[in-house]
Amino acid sequence: MERFQTRIRRNRATHLAWRGGVLLVGGAVLAAGVVMMVTPGPGILGIVLGLAILATEFAWAQSALHRARASADKAKEKARQKARSRRSGRRPAED
Repeated sequence: MERFQTRIRRNRATHLAWRGGVLLVGGAVLAAGVVMMVTPGPGILGIVLGLAILATEFAWAQSALHRARASADKAKEKARQKARSRRSGRRPAED
């Protein structure tokens, strides 16, 4: 993959076309993830996947991806705590 990226970056036109394609695909997946936050579907997964695609070419997306992963991990842990407390018959702790 590294060899492929080096080859793409040699020519300005192919480099811009590649970045445009990454922006288009990553943006579409990210937008679908945002829509799925209010409709049925794996919204957080779509957002993280869209940011991962964008992070291959854009530094701003890399930092946003780190924040999104941290939020996803936090939500996962909170869901696990709720499930544990339901099984034990206790009420979940409020944050």
